[in-house]
Amino acid sequence: MSGAPRQVEAAIIGGGQAGLATGFYLRRAGLTPGEDFVILDAGDRPGGAWTRMWDGLRLFSPSSFSSLPGWMMPPWDDAHHGYPPRSHVVDYLTRYEDRYDLRVERPCTVRDVVPESDDPAGRLVVRTDRGDFAARAVVSATGIWDRPFWPAYPGAGDFTGRQLHAAQYRNAAEFAGRRVVIVGGGNSAAQILAEVSTVAQTTWVTQRPPRFLPDDVDGRALFATARARIRALEVGREHEGIAGLGDIVMVASVRDARDRGVLVAEAMFERLLPAGVAWADGTLRDADAVIWCTGFRPALPHLRRLRLRTDAGHVPVSGPSGTQAISEPRLFLVGYGDWTGPASATLAGVGPSAKATASAIVDADS
Repeated sequence: MSGAPRQVEAAIIGGGQAGLATGFYLRRAGLTPGEDFVILDAGDRPGGAWTRMWDGLRLFSPSSFSSLPGWMMPPWDDAHHGYPPRSHVVDYLTRYEDRYDLRVERPCTVRDVVPESDDPAGRLVVRTDRGDFAARAVVSATGIWDRPFWPAYPGAGDFTGRQLHAAQYRNAAEFAGRRVVIVGGGNSAAQILAEVSTVAQTTWVTQRPPRFLPDDVDGRALFATARARIRALEVGREHEGIAGLGDIVMVASVRDARDRGVLVAEAMFERLLPAGVAWADGTLRDADAVIWCTGFRPALPHLRRLRLRTDAGHVPVSGPSGTQAISEPRLFLVGYGDWTGPASATLAGVGPSAKATASAIVDADS
């Protein structure tokens, strides 16, 4: 598309939970969605990354503790003790953007973000496949789900079975009767193992022994601990943090896997072979598939033209909001993890970062 860029006060890149929360606070501050600010989402439907996660995924907390600002997630209660499934979250996010008339523009792919001119007080131009937007402030809220991390492992190119990342996993049915190796020591690995082990022969491998939370501890405790850790660091005190609690939340499916005796991790294998995996001591195991539950990296390719200095893939941020890019103060980053606000990659945790970001944008314009 051609023509002059559309002028807006703010452009939010990403229509998932972080983008919606930021839009909520901009709207509450008096900015009009679709006119004063826009939310640009590459997805073809509401729900953000939740639409692409595996079918059986559940939250770690009850719906009452998994809400965006302004409107509590409707309750969910079933045999799984009230932890909502992925589909419930997608429905909530869909209704949330309708409830606040956030007018998300989708599908809209952002190609890059560039300065409009050499004037550091000028606008940033967001270039998209639906036209360009010139904004006084740009909020990057694209999350991490689009950039799965694949570790480089010896023999990976020789393995003749299937390799997939947790981001590509949908359900266990396609692995029925297979021999499956699941790699990773976090919640994704534990939940996927729990599902796949009901229909397949599974081997779970981790870099270090997995750490399980007590059965009665869920995401509420993790969120509180993450906030306490950040507060401790701010005042220069040590804090045991989440590491003192453990990594894996014992949701119902994971407890069931434990009861079936399959929640047992082995040390990481040394290399892949054409028909399986091998350990350093010579142990071999046949495998038809390897599922890599090895995490994600921030999805920031749209910012490459800004040439921001990064540290381990992170854009250094500061400012009153804690989300303002140090090298480009017209840019804010929301929802990528603790480096953009404590627990900001979660439904319950993104609100404070979104609120502070919206305040910084509005205050700059006043």
